[in-house]
Amino acid sequence: MSFEINKSVTYVGKIDWELKKFHGDELSTHRGSSYNSYLVRDEKIALIDCVWTPFAKEFVANLKKEIDLNTIDYIIANHGEPDHSGALPELMKEIPNTPIYCTANAIKSLKGQYHQDWNFIPVKTGDKLSLGSKEFIFIEARMLHWPDTMFTYLTGDNILFSNDGFGQHLASEHMFNDLVDQAELYHEALKYYANILTPFSTFVDKKITEILGFNLPVDMICPSHGLIWRDNPLQMVNKYMEWAKDYQENQITIIYDTMWNSTRQMAENIATGIRLSDTNVTVKLFNSNSTHMDKNDIITEVFKSKAILVGSPTINKGISFSVAGILEMIKGLAFKNKKAAAFGSYGWSGEGNKLISAELEHGGFELLNDGLKVTWNPDDESLIKCQEFGRAIGQALK
Repeated sequence: MSFEINKSVTYVGKIDWELKKFHGDELSTHRGSSYNSYLVRDEKIALIDCVWTPFAKEFVANLKKEIDLNTIDYIIANHGEPDHSGALPELMKEIPNTPIYCTANAIKSLKGQYHQDWNFIPVKTGDKLSLGSKEFIFIEARMLHWPDTMFTYLTGDNILFSNDGFGQHLASEHMFNDLVDQAELYHEALKYYANILTPFSTFVDKKITEILGFNLPVDMICPSHGLIWRDNPLQMVNKYMEWAKDYQENQITIIYDTMWNSTRQMAENIATGIRLSDTNVTVKLFNSNSTHMDKNDIITEVFKSKAILVGSPTINKGISFSVAGILEMIKGLAFKNKKAAAFGSYGWSGEGNKLISAELEHGGFELLNDGLKVTWNPDDESLIKCQEFGRAIGQALK
């Protein structure tokens, strides 16, 4: 697919309507995605990023229809991950000597993945590459979200090619932010940040502050996934700054798994107690083992929350597989400035609460209490205790 972004820049990427899982099975992409590649024409011609490996032959074939490959003077690799570089081996068969501009870490990544010694030109922040009447300015963006990542800024047109920064997994026939459902766009941008960039929020904050310090005008942001920000492009930069500062809303999220509905009943009655103590707080419940519930959507809600409650029955002196998996994801994302508590039912031993509490602490959460556990199927008295537990938490978090 190709279309004109402006007189200098042409989109030559791939929209993937069918994509439902990404990073193996680690990330859900309910609305598909895109692999954005850009052709920049001036006195010199540059190609910025490629597409994912499965679309390599298609990409090169379509690129040939757009331009004589031998007229491409430079290739810019903002990031070495295969969703952006996967078509490079196919492309470099056609133009093997074309220089590839990227960070020193990207050279390591690309050599490690493709075992080719192409004509790599390492660049660092502040380096420039003339295209004739315009030039590229390179900006290293380490850990947004890999050590090799960089942004590329095009003078004259004032476009920031931001790779994974400011992107979303969203396929659309309209590739500009002002032409799509704004709620969908915002949700996918938030989900992308929550599930991918949260661990690197400190880097996000510092890097954006650094970039803003350059005082470069930004009329458009062209990421490598999802839509191009041409209407008020800095709105997403501002959102990133907000999200990077230990973001939270007035929300409490309850995550649980259940065997015989005992823990489910606990979760629902805890939620009732929270609402009784604070009618303004948003309370959301998720069964982590439900076939209708997606783990990345749960993580997005955790990102938005000021506190989470996690519940599981005790199973073989442990906790349920689905809760353990969610806790592992939460731990890896290194959330900050959030509180938590555990709860669960048991029959014989009851170690679940202690295990959940330990994982929450390892994940950086401040524990609100020692948790709540109930034996067997909760009776009326136990359900009242659950409501009191929720009421106390709601009061503590007001």
